[in-house]
Amino acid sequence: MRLRPLLDANAAAGGRDLGDLPEWDLSDLYTAPDAAELKRDLDWLEEACQRFAADYEGRIADLDAAGFLEMVQRHERIEGVAGRIMSYAGLRYYQNTTDPARTKMLSDMQEKITTYTTPLVFFSLELNRLDDADYDALFAADEALARYKPAFDRVRAMKPYQLSDELEKFLHDMGVVGDAWERLFDETIAGLEFDVDGEVQGIEATLNGLTEQDRAKREASARALGAVFTNNVRTFARVHNTQTKEKEVMDRWRGMPTPQTGRHLANDVEPEVVQALRDAVVAAYPKLSHRYYELKRRWLGVERMQVWDRNAPLPMSSDRVVNWDEARETVMNAYSAFDPKMAEIAQPFFDRGWIDAGVKPGKAPGAFAHPTVTDVHPYVMLNYLGKPRDVMTLAHELGHGVHQVLAAGQGEMLSSTPLTLAETASVFGEMLTFQRMLANAGDAAERKVLLAGKVEDMINTVVRQIAFYDFECKLHDARRGGELTPDDINALWMSVQGESLGPAFDFMEGYETFWAYIPHFVHSPFYVYAYAFGDGLVNALYAEYVERPEGFQEKYFDMLRAGGSKHHSALLAPFGLDASDPTFWDKGLSMISGMIDELEAMEE
Repeated sequence: MRLRPLLDANAAAGGRDLGDLPEWDLSDLYTAPDAAELKRDLDWLEEACQRFAADYEGRIADLDAAGFLEMVQRHERIEGVAGRIMSYAGLRYYQNTTDPARTKMLSDMQEKITTYTTPLVFFSLELNRLDDADYDALFAADEALARYKPAFDRVRAMKPYQLSDELEKFLHDMGVVGDAWERLFDETIAGLEFDVDGEVQGIEATLNGLTEQDRAKREASARALGAVFTNNVRTFARVHNTQTKEKEVMDRWRGMPTPQTGRHLANDVEPEVVQALRDAVVAAYPKLSHRYYELKRRWLGVERMQVWDRNAPLPMSSDRVVNWDEARETVMNAYSAFDPKMAEIAQPFFDRGWIDAGVKPGKAPGAFAHPTVTDVHPYVMLNYLGKPRDVMTLAHELGHGVHQVLAAGQGEMLSSTPLTLAETASVFGEMLTFQRMLANAGDAAERKVLLAGKVEDMINTVVRQIAFYDFECKLHDARRGGELTPDDINALWMSVQGESLGPAFDFMEGYETFWAYIPHFVHSPFYVYAYAFGDGLVNALYAEYVERPEGFQEKYFDMLRAGGSKHHSALLAPFGLDASDPTFWDKGLSMISGMIDELEAMEE
C-alpha cells in the first residue's frame, strides 16, 4: 500500500498545470500482456532458434555467399521478434517499475528469450573461426551480403577475446543474473521516498527540487537525497560491488586488457580517441566549469557554492512553467527551421502515442528514446515538469527518435548506432532548439539566461560525464583489489568532484553518496563518455553548419540514415572532420569557452 498520493500525470509539483501530457500507446508492439500475438511470437521464436541451430551449427564455414546471406536474414528476423517482445515488456516495466505484475513479465520474458536464444551462441563463435581470407572473399562475392559486413566486422573485433563454445553458452545463460541486479537497482531507486519539508516525494520530483528558484527548497531537496542515499548505501554498494566483480571476472577470462576495452569495442572507437577526449576535457576544467561556477557564485550572491546551487536557476531568470504545448511548439519550430523534413519525422511522436511525458509513481526516473525494432518505431520517455531544461530534454530525446527512425532502413543488424554516435542527433536537436531560442531573445538579460543555461547543460554533458567516466575507471580498478566498502566508493566519488567542479564549491555531508543513483554505472559501464563525445562532435558539426551551410542538411540526414553501418571516421569525412585529430576536441570545447567569454563580457 502506498503512503503518498498518486500524482496527476498532467500536473507538476505544486499543482501547476502542464497541459495534456501524452502517454504511450504500446499497441504497435502488442495490444496487451496476454495478447495472442505475443504468445504466437514466443512460440515462433523458440522454434525458429532451434531450426536455425539445426540448419547452421557446425556448417558456417561451408556456406557460399548466397547461403550465408539467407542465414543472416533468418538471424535478423529472430533478432526482430525477440526485440519486439523485450521492447514491449521493458517499456511496460519502465512505466511502473514498482508493479509486481510488470516486473514479473519482464523477468519471465528475459528468461524465456535467454533460454530460446542460447542455441544461437554458436553463430558469432563460428563466424570468428573463419580464416581472414575466406571471410573477406565471402563478403566480396555478393553485393547484398556486403552491406552487412560492418556489423560482422564488429563481431570479428571480439575474436581475440572469444572463449570456448561451452563457456560462451554458460555466460549467455548467466546473463539473467546480471539483469536481476539491474532490476534490483531500478526497483530500489523507483521505490525510494524523500521527505522534503514534510512532503513525501519520489526521486524525480526530489532531483527536480535542485533546480528550484528558492535556495532553501534546493537545500532541503539535496539533504533529503543525501539522507536517503546514505540510508540505502549498503544496497547500492552491494549492487556496484557485484556488477563490477562480474565484469572483472568476465574481462579476465576474455583477456581484455582494461575494464574499458569492451565498451570501446562496442562503440567502434579507438581507445586513444577516447583518451584524447578525456584528457582534453580534464585539461579544460579551469576554463570551463571552474570559471563558469565562479561567475555563477557571484550571480547567486553567495560566498561559497553548495551542491544544491550547481543547477540553480539564475536570479534574473523567471520561474514560469513551460506547458507541454509550448514545449512542443518550441522544439518543432526549431526542427522545422533547420529542415521541414526533420519536423515531419518528429510529428508522429506527438500524434500517435510515441511519447510518455508525465511524472507518475513508480515510473522510471530520467528520460530515454528506445528504438524498439526497425519495423515498428521508437518510443520516448520523459518526466516532464515544465522546467526550461525539460524543453531541452524533449529536444534531446526527440533527436534520438528522429535518428532511430532514419536508421531503421538499415535493418536490425545495422540500425543500432555505437553510443559515441548515438548522441549526435540528440545533442544536435538540443543545439538547434537553443540557437532558435537565442535568436529570438528579447533583450540582453534573456540572452544571458539562455547562454548560461546552455553552458550549464554543456558542462553537465561534457565536464560532469567525463568526471563520471574517471569515477568509473577508479571504481573498476579499485574493485580488482577486493571488496569495496560504501566509504571506499564514497571516497572515489569525492576524488573527482572537487577537481571537476572547481574551487568555488563546498560539499555537504551526504553528497559523497550521490554516485548511488546514476543508472549508467549499473546498466552500461563506461557509457558516460559517449555524452561528451557526442557533445564535442556536435559542436564541431554545428560550427561546420554555420560556416558552410550549403548542402549540410542532406549530408546530416545521410549520416543519420547510416545508423551503425559506418565508422565514425567515414561519417565525419563528408564534413571535413576527424575525431582522431587531438585538435578536434579543442574545437568543440572552445565553443563552450566562447559562451563563457560572452557571459564574462556582460559583467563588465
